[in-house]
Amino acid sequence: MATERERKAPPEFVRRNNTRTRWFHAGTYLTVLLLSFTGWWLTLGAEGDPSVVSRLTHVSDTELHTWTGWGLAGLAVLGVVLGRRAVRTLLVDSARFRRTDLRWFLRWPGAVFTGRFPRHEGHFDPGQRVMNLVMILLLVALVVSGVGLVLVSGGPEFVWFNRIHRWSTYLLTPVLIGHIVIAAGLLPGYRGVWRAMHLGGRLRTRVAERLWPAWLERERAKSVPPRSGRPRVRAHRRPPR
Repeated sequence: MATERERKAPPEFVRRNNTRTRWFHAGTYLTVLLLSFTGWWLTLGAEGDPSVVSRLTHVSDTELHTWTGWGLAGLAVLGVVLGRRAVRTLLVDSARFRRTDLRWFLRWPGAVFTGRFPRHEGHFDPGQRVMNLVMILLLVALVVSGVGLVLVSGGPEFVWFNRIHRWSTYLLTPVLIGHIVIAAGLLPGYRGVWRAMHLGGRLRTRVAERLWPAWLERERAKSVPPRSGRPRVRAHRRPPR
């Protein structure tokens, strides 16, 4: 049974993401959400009827969609230029899969409700790795096709850019919804995970133990001070006479 002191002890926290990562993530999801809203508004044939956002900003939905798209493109370039090392780490870790990940996927449907996720060794869990790759591929397709639609006025190139843009939107929408549901902690197994990208990027240690055990172990190892004491002196053999 836990003692009174243990019950009243403040929860332990660990920082999952730094400030630069959190701000980049916030800028990305705000622009993507605005693009999704205005894009679906126009796709559903409501171009002549200004949306709520259009009325608040006094800018047409078409212009909002175009300028927000340029903003996302600029944000992507800025992220690659200023965060080359982080982008490389993201891509390398997301593309790395192990045989033990299959067991994680098999138990994932039940773990989202129970929180009993199998152990994995990566910075991201196997589900995050798949979602990272899918989202990056679809966002690149959206940005490239969107720029193409702005620069090309007609012809077969315009038709192909339009097809890629539409199908990328159709595929990205359910992925975004799933990401929001998981990242917001709406499922019991992911409760508390939203703190990883908000409020200083600090989340409860027990949440990190549940979702990213190997990463947490590495973070704890970094914070362990080196052992004190006299340095060990290597023994040298006596030279032959």
